[in-house]
Amino acid sequence: MSESCEPHRLPSARSAPTVPYASYLRVYEPLGAFAEPERSHWADYARRTGTPTAQDELRRCLADLVAVPPTGVPVHESADAFTAELDGEVLVCPWRTRLRGWLALQELVDEGTRGGFPGPVLDAALPPVVRRQAAADYARWRERHPDARPWIRTAVWQVPVRWFVLVADEERDYVPGERLRYRTPMVQARRRLARGLRTLRRTEGYDGLAEGLVEVGSWLEEFHPRSLVELDYGGLVHALPPERLAVDRSAKDVALGFTALKDGDAEAAAETYGRLSERWRAVRERLFAN
Repeated sequence: MSESCEPHRLPSARSAPTVPYASYLRVYEPLGAFAEPERSHWADYARRTGTPTAQDELRRCLADLVAVPPTGVPVHESADAFTAELDGEVLVCPWRTRLRGWLALQELVDEGTRGGFPGPVLDAALPPVVRRQAAADYARWRERHPDARPWIRTAVWQVPVRWFVLVADEERDYVPGERLRYRTPMVQARRRLARGLRTLRRTEGYDGLAEGLVEVGSWLEEFHPRSLVELDYGGLVHALPPERLAVDRSAKDVALGFTALKDGDAEAAAETYGRLSERWRAVRERLFAN
């Protein structure tokens, strides 16, 4: 994905198309986690009204990709962010779209190398010369910013099961046609992840999920302990029928599965995860629908 920090002329909310396929895992950090002058920038930013949304960011990214020639990764980093409040404290989740664009492009190329993405399609969308330039730019940038990490993770046509380990059913916030998200304090997310990982390491057959949790846990450790973690269905709210979303209790199902594993009931755990896998398999199949 790509987005420039330069001003964009966006279509009106009424006429703008909805981008339906992406979900997100975000971390919002307190202003004190940022050094100056970035801290002051985000403090001023949080006081603004009419700041752009996740849909705005995706539309900008897609606009860059259809440009001629396409822009795989922007020249400048985004100056936008999402904001939230926890216990009266302002929290900020920077977009960092340039960094995320580099990481997404690298993942896409790796997927093509493994045979999971057709080379001709990748070449048509992002010609080799564009990819080589982006890789060179990223290598130079990484030398200057070796510890940089994104505040946002994106998934396409799914919400990864490992994300649900971080949240609880009672934190579910569903507004039909608008949002389905979970928000939890960082300390709770880390605690749930640690408990889940201990359970998986005592159980056979869940190595892939355990590896995924380790990777997510390493990412979460990079952030301030008073941060907020958000699991957001994003555009999937506009792609899936409201009646399906109304009964989607994936976080509860994951918790039930872990309870079964902890109690040694492998059959109940397998049944729960089978139901969960089938639910999200049906969603991922929409990737190939007309």
